[in-house]
Amino acid sequence: MAKQPVYDASAIQALKGLEPVRRMPGMYTHTVHPLHVVQEAIDNAIDEALAGFGKKITITVRKDGSFEVEDEGRGVPVDMHPVEKKPAVEVAFTMLHAGGKFSRSGDGVYHISGGLHGVGVAVSNALSTRCEVTVFRNNEKHFIVFEGGEVRQKLKSERIKERKTGTGVRLWPDPKYFDSPNVPLAELEHLVRSKAYLLPGLTMVFNVEGKESKSWRYERGMEQYFEMMLAGRELVAPLFTGQRSFDEKSVQNFSDIEPGEGAAWAIGWVAEGEVFADSHVNLIPTRSGGTHEAGFRSGIFDALAAFMDTRGLAPKGVKIIAEDLWQRACFTLSARIVRTQFHGQTKEKLTTRHAAKLLELCVRDAFELWLNEHPEDGAKIVELAVEQAMTRLSKGKKVERKKSSGIATLPGKLVDCASGDVSRNELFLVEGDSAGGSAKEARDKETQAILPLRGKVLNTMSKDSRTVLANKELQAIATAIGVDPHSLEDSSVDLGGLRYGKVVVMTDADVDGGHIQALLLTFFFMHAPRLVERGHLYVAMPPLYKVEVPSQQKSKPGRRLYCLDDDELEDALAALKKEKVKEGSWEISRFKGLGEMSPEQLWETTMNPDTRRLVRMQLDLKQIKSIREQFELLMDASEAEGRRNWMREHWKTVEADV
Repeated sequence: MAKQPVYDASAIQALKGLEPVRRMPGMYTHTVHPLHVVQEAIDNAIDEALAGFGKKITITVRKDGSFEVEDEGRGVPVDMHPVEKKPAVEVAFTMLHAGGKFSRSGDGVYHISGGLHGVGVAVSNALSTRCEVTVFRNNEKHFIVFEGGEVRQKLKSERIKERKTGTGVRLWPDPKYFDSPNVPLAELEHLVRSKAYLLPGLTMVFNVEGKESKSWRYERGMEQYFEMMLAGRELVAPLFTGQRSFDEKSVQNFSDIEPGEGAAWAIGWVAEGEVFADSHVNLIPTRSGGTHEAGFRSGIFDALAAFMDTRGLAPKGVKIIAEDLWQRACFTLSARIVRTQFHGQTKEKLTTRHAAKLLELCVRDAFELWLNEHPEDGAKIVELAVEQAMTRLSKGKKVERKKSSGIATLPGKLVDCASGDVSRNELFLVEGDSAGGSAKEARDKETQAILPLRGKVLNTMSKDSRTVLANKELQAIATAIGVDPHSLEDSSVDLGGLRYGKVVVMTDADVDGGHIQALLLTFFFMHAPRLVERGHLYVAMPPLYKVEVPSQQKSKPGRRLYCLDDDELEDALAALKKEKVKEGSWEISRFKGLGEMSPEQLWETTMNPDTRRLVRMQLDLKQIKSIREQFELLMDASEAEGRRNWMREHWKTVEADV
């Protein structure tokens, strides 16, 4: 029998410097290709331009596989860090959570920026074979070289005659960390070009060695970008553009909005052809949208609905839904937010809760005013939305309640919704009867269905479909959704019986809830992978904390804040202190489970499409082998030893609820 390793203090590893990034690159960046590694350097240059320093940024793709980003900003500081006793540029490139963008009091060197973790460019350095940094500052040129994330050539400085400031970063991404060593140049070019129209007056230069240089400068910003994207196609109505920024005076009535926050946007509707939608936060592209995009969509739709009611344009017998308006919409959105929260380090989805309200405030009244000033154009937009509604209804999306093959009736515990429109309907898989009771009262009865689950479901990692269907809880889930258990290898899967466009796993934010969530995700991955692949599976993110803030004066009534985790709680308390709310006057409570929430709280925090946070589960078929191996390691009963070893290696990344 093999000797069991001793679990003592020597088994506890404390990873130093950039070693966590090299051990687990997938936690910090995309590992399909190195685009995000290059993007982090671009984002730093953009933050300087956002702060008002520099009018030109140059990105160069070299034949040797390296990428260079040069800006005209202030230059990364090179003086000695007072604590680390190293040049500040070395600290920024070799230490995680070291940067100049942590200040949230409004007096930091960056008021609004894309960076927030102090992780970005250090990750780029960690995952590159070589990184060269050139800094122009104080009539001096400074140069430092890193290899494999470590200092290879110490900082050298020399005097120069020209008055020049800025930073140049040249990176050689290390192929061993990525599935493909090649950065998709078309995607990189689109990224570079988008920065130019989002920041009018900024020149973005894109060079690929051996090819003609390209540069973009949009004095009219989004309007010019639309002209280029439409390529001659006509809009149904004139382009609606606008921007709004909140100042010190206008934020007084909004406790969670800070001075400088706001948005700029452009939106138009086309009758035919492809549509496009680009959203950004602090010039960072949010490819998966987020709370800012939800607020924008909500504000635009509510304004159109109000215009229709005022003018009597609502068609009889046809209910216009948001999707009808957005089917033919093209838009670009640029939000500026001080206290950003993203889902993951790659920042592709914004989760900042107040962004939804911020964007709705920015666009709703502005669009409603525009519609009433241009009633003929507004009527054309309404007409297009009605056409989309008629098309939606004619496609027969209103389906009869179908039986899943081999099963006679829908589960008795299922509290179904009234709508037959699969694209709008949502099924919430809720942990326990108490939470299920709150969810039943909280839900939108038109589109939201509830299926309470009793205890922990079966671990289906090594189970076949027959065993799955023999389990009452899993049988109920499969029947309610309308999809029979299947495997990835089964190419003949029919999702025609699907009854809900979104299936949402909604469990408590504690250890038991996490375990149930893991068991459900295992079931969907192993026995309903096509559902996941096509983007129908989501996980709800209920808040962990509630902060009751008493009224301070007549102009500031009492209010309630919700915080997803400890970091958000810390941010919320910092914001209250900034507002000069008396410290200790607020009351903090920690939710033990969803069942503790009142229906109103559950709706507001976890079920309302305008304010909730959902994480979409995605299945990349290119990585299916590694995903399966990971599931087997974590969930297979025969992998106990492997799990122990994994936990020893990754113990620092696990949050314990003690």
